This record gives sequence, C-alpha cells and structure tokens, in this order.
Amino acid sequence: MTNISAARQGYGSASAPTRSYKSIEYDVLAQITRRLKAAADKGPSGFAALASALHDNKRLWNVFALDVADPNNKLPDSLRARLFYLAEFTHSHTTAVLRRRAQVTPLIDINMAILRGLRGGAD
Repeated sequence: MTNISAARQGYGSASAPTRSYKSIEYDVLAQITRRLKAAADKGPSGFAALASALHDNKRLWNVFALDVADPNNKLPDSLRARLFYLAEFTHSHTTAVLRRRAQVTPLIDINMAILRGLRGGAD
C-alpha cells in the first residue's frame, strides 16, 4: 500500500458531517440544561452537581455575551441586546441560586427558550 492510498483509506470518507455553529451551540446548551434539571430534581443532595452545572451554564452565557457584543456579529441589534441582557441576568441569578436565595427554574426556562429558538431557526 502506498502512502497516498493509505491516506485515502484513512481520511477518504469522513464519518461525521461538518456541523454548524448553531448545531454545536444547541448541543452544548441542551447538555448543560439537562444537567441543571437533573441536579435540581435531586434537591439538596444534588447541590454539588447543581453548582457544577451552574458554573458551566454561566461560562456558556459569558461566551454568548462576548459573541453578541462583537461589532461584527450579524444578529439584529435588538436581538443582540436581549441576549446580552439574558447573559447579565444569568450571571446575577446564578449567584443567587448558589447562595440558596433563588431557584434554578428561571435559568432552565431561559435555556429552554433559547433551545427552541435555535431549533426553530433556519440553519
């Protein structure tokens, strides 16, 4: 077998198609939302898992905030502003949940609304 034929065999057919950013965002957000729900369902015994999921959720929303704050972002200004507000709310509400002064439900609801938007929009 020549080097070229070995390369063709190894790289010739990709097993997974290229994914869009929207698809990746959806999958990451869905995974974090599932973790938030599962930890919340455990009640006080799931607080460590909840804290971990909240941390990841907050990091993701920080990425969203940076993305919509970028002047080169192609989303409409009004949508960018609303998403930035949601990122700010997520940040402050996460702190309240970690201090056990608020419920995680609003964060799950926000994520679910974004998931519906990502799923319903054209790719």
